[in-house]
Amino acid sequence: MRRDNRRETIFIPLSVMDHSIPVAERKKLALELPQLSANWLVVVATTIVVGFSAICVSVLLSMRRGDIDLAAQTSSNLAAAIHADIVRNVELYDLSLRNAIDGLRSPEIEKLTKPLRQLVLFDRTSTARHFGPIKVYDQAGDVTLDSTTLTPRPENISGQENFEVHSKQSSDALFISKPLRTESGEYVIFVSHRISGNDGSFAGMVAGSIRLSYFSSMFRRLKMDSQDVLTLFRRDGTILTRNPPDASAMGRNLPNTSRFRDPEIMEGSFRAVAAIDGVDRQYVWKGGTVPLVVVAGKSMDDILSRWRGKAFLIGAAMLGLAVLSMGFTLLLAAEMKRRTIAEGKLAALANTDALTGLSNRRSFDKIMLAEWSRARRERTPLSLLMIDADHFKGFNDTFGHQAGDIVLASIAACIADNARRPLDCGARYGGEEFAVLLPNVRSEDAMQIAESIRFGVSGLPSEFRSITVSIGVATLIPVDGIDHRDLIYAADVALYQAKSRGRNQTVAQQSRQDVLAA
Repeated sequence: MRRDNRRETIFIPLSVMDHSIPVAERKKLALELPQLSANWLVVVATTIVVGFSAICVSVLLSMRRGDIDLAAQTSSNLAAAIHADIVRNVELYDLSLRNAIDGLRSPEIEKLTKPLRQLVLFDRTSTARHFGPIKVYDQAGDVTLDSTTLTPRPENISGQENFEVHSKQSSDALFISKPLRTESGEYVIFVSHRISGNDGSFAGMVAGSIRLSYFSSMFRRLKMDSQDVLTLFRRDGTILTRNPPDASAMGRNLPNTSRFRDPEIMEGSFRAVAAIDGVDRQYVWKGGTVPLVVVAGKSMDDILSRWRGKAFLIGAAMLGLAVLSMGFTLLLAAEMKRRTIAEGKLAALANTDALTGLSNRRSFDKIMLAEWSRARRERTPLSLLMIDADHFKGFNDTFGHQAGDIVLASIAACIADNARRPLDCGARYGGEEFAVLLPNVRSEDAMQIAESIRFGVSGLPSEFRSITVSIGVATLIPVDGIDHRDLIYAADVALYQAKSRGRNQTVAQQSRQDVLAA
């Protein structure tokens, strides 16, 4: 039974260790500032990594935009060059059509012989191999003149698109038809003008043809990537020809071509997925006075292929550096926290009495000064208990120092059990003497706590003899003219009185300082 009691008594200081120093002071000494340092290290490192990543992403996006703009400029130059070449030849051919119309409006033409009339009307006719003969049709659609012969073969075009347009519209502007397949199997487009009578009525039309092989041969001379496309449109969005060739696409009217219809807009760009082959491309188009539009399209995969390679390398390098940086930072932060905990434990040990687990004298003096200053600012009472073990020297001489250590640890446990508030501070003041500082506690409340400690000590189980303590209590409100030493002196006087009156009792100091007591 005695062995169990001894074991229980010896374990008491272990429970005191974590509660002897005030909570606020313990956090201040051990944890707060070092932990903030480690956390701030992680925050700063994360901010740096995120910042560099944002810069890297910004640079990559700028490079991407640059590649897209460069591709657009290249496509624009290509479309402009092709368009200029086509327009120049079409305009030359159109001059021949207009010359024929001007000649037909002259009354003297009818008086000339057929050979001479043929020479006058068609003397400017283009002889390029891709341009067909110029023909004149009357209001019924029958051919009346042919630039290649004096006796044209019978032909009626009243059902063709260009004839219907000219017969219904009063404009004599150049009209370009959809692609048509001739008897020889090749595709052509017709360019034509309306012939109006003196009263403005429809009097026929003059038309010529351009073989689509002219455009195809021009497109084939260009060096293009496998997914690049070059397309010739009418202004209404109808495909005339395309490279790479696609017979099924000729004559189709595609979406995203409404922008071509406005004659005021001569060029532009857009991005779309092609309706013909489903490839995502960037398109640049060029128009002009002739109702033809050249569209150059370049695959986004081709445009961004080099950029993606660079982006992958830069991104991988940045990711690797970020992982290494964050890994190193986390390791460093963990090491700082481990060091912080160790330093906190060392700080706690430096401020803790090893035997009792209460604050030591040095720590108590610091806390006393801090609490005295705070009580003076806030005009609140500050109470102090001075506790001394009764007949401790005789106990030590009789039962030995090990038994004395157990007694001191038991008294410390009772102090810790009764001084529970975060700001309360129990300390081993010296030898068998203890001090308990009670901020913002009035004299009567300090007496109750002192009595609780005294009764707790006297009720401790012991295998030797009963243990008692004497307690002196003092309470002051700090004012000018006194300092913390007056509080300690008053408590010491009260403790001396308790011992002189027979020990095992609590005495509150009744001296001249009581005038200032709470």
